Amino acid sequence: MEGPRRRKIKTIDNKSTERSSELTGNFECNDTGDFPQKNIRDEGDGASVSEMPVECKAKEAGELSTALPTRLRVNLEIDLVAVILLLSGLATRLYRLEEPRSIVFDELHYGKYVGLYMKKTYFFDSHPPLGKQLISIAAYLAGFDGKFKFDRIGSDYTDMVPLFALRIIPAFCGSLVLPTVYHLALELGFKQWSATIAGMMLLFDNAFLTQSRFILMESILIQFSLFGLLCVVKFRKIMDKPFTISWWIWLSLGAFNLSCALCVKYVGFYSLLLSVALITRDYWSLLPHRYLSAGLLYIHLFARMFVLITIPVTVYVGVFYVHLSILTKAGPHDSVMTSAFQASLEGGLASITKGQPLEVTHGSQITLRHTHGRACWLHSHNQVYPLRYPDNRGSSHQQQVTCYSFKDVNNWWIVKRPGTDGLVVTKPIDPIKHGDVIQLVHGISSRALNSHDVAAPMSPQNQEVSCYIDYNVSMPAQNMWRLDIINRDQTGPIWHTIQSQIRLIHANTEQALRFSGRQLPDWGYNQHEIVADRIIEQPDTVWNVEEHRYTKSEDQKQRERELVGAEMIPLRATTLSFWEKFVELQTKMFFSAQEGQNSHMYSSEPLEWPMMTRGIAYWVSTESNAQVHLLGNVIVWYSGTVSILIYFLLLMFYLMRRRRLCFDVSDQEWKRFVNFGEVLLVGYLLHYLPFFFVERTLFLHHYLPAFVFKVLITSAVIDHLHYLIGERLKWHITLFLFKISIAAWIGMIIYVFKKFAVLSYGTTPLTVTEILKLRWRDTWDFIIHKT
Repeated sequence: MEGPRRRKIKTIDNKSTERSSELTGNFECNDTGDFPQKNIRDEGDGASVSEMPVECKAKEAGELSTALPTRLRVNLEIDLVAVILLLSGLATRLYRLEEPRSIVFDELHYGKYVGLYMKKTYFFDSHPPLGKQLISIAAYLAGFDGKFKFDRIGSDYTDMVPLFALRIIPAFCGSLVLPTVYHLALELGFKQWSATIAGMMLLFDNAFLTQSRFILMESILIQFSLFGLLCVVKFRKIMDKPFTISWWIWLSLGAFNLSCALCVKYVGFYSLLLSVALITRDYWSLLPHRYLSAGLLYIHLFARMFVLITIPVTVYVGVFYVHLSILTKAGPHDSVMTSAFQASLEGGLASITKGQPLEVTHGSQITLRHTHGRACWLHSHNQVYPLRYPDNRGSSHQQQVTCYSFKDVNNWWIVKRPGTDGLVVTKPIDPIKHGDVIQLVHGISSRALNSHDVAAPMSPQNQEVSCYIDYNVSMPAQNMWRLDIINRDQTGPIWHTIQSQIRLIHANTEQALRFSGRQLPDWGYNQHEIVADRIIEQPDTVWNVEEHRYTKSEDQKQRERELVGAEMIPLRATTLSFWEKFVELQTKMFFSAQEGQNSHMYSSEPLEWPMMTRGIAYWVSTESNAQVHLLGNVIVWYSGTVSILIYFLLLMFYLMRRRRLCFDVSDQEWKRFVNFGEVLLVGYLLHYLPFFFVERTLFLHHYLPAFVFKVLITSAVIDHLHYLIGERLKWHITLFLFKISIAAWIGMIIYVFKKFAVLSYGTTPLTVTEILKLRWRDTWDFIIHKT
């Protein structure tokens, strides 16, 4: 079942002059007096170089006349199977690529990001930006201006949107995955026919086809991951040729592509981790070799560490450098970032804060922003805490203090020194410094920020924070707060707008003002709770001044009018270095609890993925039942799940038998079988099991990186069963039936692919009856327009 390969031969003639040299010693020639022909084969790329015989004439003892080669033959090998897989992938992925001409599923988000790149407008996404940057390059070359609004799934694209260019990168990467999988299988020791089956399974999988045809990231991620792994496997094969050019090339290419996968989605980290584990294991195997000195082993170690650290760090930082260099304008996602970050962007907050005073003093009107995590501002309003909570706890019945996620006049506070009359800022300015005790007076209600020994409404282990109302009862005001500037080593001891990160410590109880993250009920307008916490050093106790102006009038009504219309005159921009922006962005991406959907009608759990219990409705036509629905090829998916079980059972069987010195397969086949597990089974588990610990909405497409490893395991099991039946057991009739079964199985894969292709392309109007016939499981929820 070996596939055909076409060999193209290119001959290069090198004309040179002969030269003579005198050598001491003996030289060995063949019978014809010529040097033996040397065949040099590079296992990495399949190319071979043959040196033609050169004349060898021994003159006298110690003398030798040689001639440089007159011809150099280079053999370039073209694998027709890989070419056919690539062309087939392009044909299936590019077919009617601009249809449906509507926003399909997550094109809503990724298309919007591409548009923001075109407009240089900042956006925040929890995944790295490389995939979006690659699509943006294609969009830019096609003349996309980014003005199209990606408002909702199903909206039609206008003629001004170069849809083919936006979708070509994922489609091309989805096509490249097929020959990449094929070559990876060959490098892992598959027979050519079983490697071809691996490529065919991905070619005829409906889910992978669907995911590759739209503005989505998975095909780009998988291509980088698999090609990086392919380079690492090639590197492992030349371990006995350290520090050669090919050794450095394959190691560097592997690190580069795996880094690119990480920069598309953080799921790419698992492929990088797998490759590092394989390289580490191979290095560990070098340690017992006596011919390697300790110094040489250290050189091996440092060389690997240098490549595997330098290249990923350089690629990762470089991708974000491009990202932050392009996105210089304020946008809809600014509020996620700190005030300093926002103020460094053109427009938006920068247009409000550029001209405001820097030093906070007595009489400063400020808004206090929660620095880390959720973007919200210290807020109060005239409503009070309920007299009793549902659990019968009593409250202070004081004015509510909350954290509000929107700009509002009730976010303004006035800084006051205790014992100082009036609120107008006087000259010269007497700035507030680290360690000073202050009061914060709410700008609209003129009540001071207060805390006392009363349990907070949603966090009873903490202390309530309020604005003090004098009810003439035995609960005196406790409204003194000590200023703690936590980054004073960088900004100095004076309280500065935006730059100073502060904590407010309640003077009476030594507890810090904290954003608890808990949402208040309807009586608190579903705003977020503010408490005083005895644990001072934590991220949610950090605040910074965002907007700032000086009080100019003692009249409260006049102050209110000024606060309502507060806007500063821009004078100069706030600047942050790349590294300051980079560190803050990484902190937000990794540690901020971003709010997302708690549920989705097409979400699914990891346990449902191997048997494809649920699909995802990507798009449905408003005029007919034509639709795009993410569903895999059931034959491929179910066969993969069974194959993993078979591989695991065979591995347990062989291990127990070998424990008893019963060797059922040859050493070569055993090494090959174990290698399948080390790379493919471990790769599958690394890309699958972590999702059981993810606390966010998950979908079937999150399974696709693991699914590719499952496809390879399926081909590996078929390959091994063929060995057992044909070479080990030599059951010729059974082998013939096995081959017939494999052929029939492939036919079923093609049949199912063709039947469900209408859900991958979304170009065919379907009747209700036709959709119901495609519903092979009750849990597959197709959208049906009943006419």
